Amino acid sequence: MTAVVRDPVTADPAPIPPSRPTAGPSRHRFRAAAGFAFGAALLFAVAPLALSDFRLSLLAKYLCVAMVAVGIGLAWGRGGMLTLGQGVFFGLGGYAMAMHLKLADAGPGNMPDFMLLYGQLDELPLWWRPFASPWFALPATVLLPMAVAFVLGSLVFRRRVRGAYFAILSQALAAAMVILLIGQQGTTGGTNGLTDIQGFFGYDLDDPVNQRMVYFIIAGTLLALLALARHLIQSRYGELLVAVRDSEERVRFLGYDPATVKLVAYVVAAGMAGLAGALFVPAVGIISPALIGIVPSIEFVIGVAVGGRATLLGPVLGAVAVAWARTALSERFPGTWTYLQGLLFVVVVAFLPGGLASLVGLARRRDDGAARPRRFGRLRLRRREESA
Repeated sequence: MTAVVRDPVTADPAPIPPSRPTAGPSRHRFRAAAGFAFGAALLFAVAPLALSDFRLSLLAKYLCVAMVAVGIGLAWGRGGMLTLGQGVFFGLGGYAMAMHLKLADAGPGNMPDFMLLYGQLDELPLWWRPFASPWFALPATVLLPMAVAFVLGSLVFRRRVRGAYFAILSQALAAAMVILLIGQQGTTGGTNGLTDIQGFFGYDLDDPVNQRMVYFIIAGTLLALLALARHLIQSRYGELLVAVRDSEERVRFLGYDPATVKLVAYVVAAGMAGLAGALFVPAVGIISPALIGIVPSIEFVIGVAVGGRATLLGPVLGAVAVAWARTALSERFPGTWTYLQGLLFVVVVAFLPGGLASLVGLARRRDDGAARPRRFGRLRLRRREESA
């Protein structure tokens, strides 16, 4: 039997207009490959040619923030976990990398310069010594944040802590870490952090050529993280993560453990943040508590919300845009930029919950809504011509 609908004007039966064909898996893969190729061309060809060395170093800093945003988009946008403490994992990765680079700058058997300046230690602390080896320090930049996230997530998700309580708990963790770092001035640099990092595995960071090399490493890492996030989103696990976000009790009824599903996303997001912090250190040359506290953690979330947390590229574009705006506007409005940033977050959450990425969907629905009356109008005219 052929399905029919009634014409809204003549009430005569009319065939259902053909639906828009959906894109198949091969078309989705082609579009994804084309998008990655376009992004690679922008990052590896256009940006180095169009930007000066100073602007390129700023872009490298923004791309590190975008790496954190990819993880937040996975945990918050897909899993519904509002993570307000990603600065903790960003800082763990950054300090692990900075400790290794400071020891490399000091030379074998020597102490970093800030320890000699403060004069509180006679020898290198035991927990610093493993970071002298790159074979320990490099994996630690990712594994250490993931281990902390695993312990914290296991304790929180097993007790079904979620929503605002989870957000507050993650924010409290960021505050606690900042207090810990500031209190250990002799071993962490205190409020100053670890500064004046000059080398990166034998390369002088004052050389513009080496700075470009760091930028290329950061850009390639960002594309790799995007590919990983897309794979997780498109997989069965990604569908399960969305199901946990929408109806946790139903997922539990089907035999899955929602705590485990959320824990995986939380740990992966922590690893991405740690890797971003590790690459942030050679790009900027410093890591300090001011870069990993409550305010930076909220700024990470604001960028994701502005771009669109439920999409793949939205968090990246939003994070880069907010970071650029912070650099540009804070120079002109140093006392009011924080208020402007908070107002931006409130406006986006209140009037555009899907972020700027949702504007494309709204435009498509508006076009479909405008095209439907036109189709019925043409059908009505054809009916009149046939009856005449």
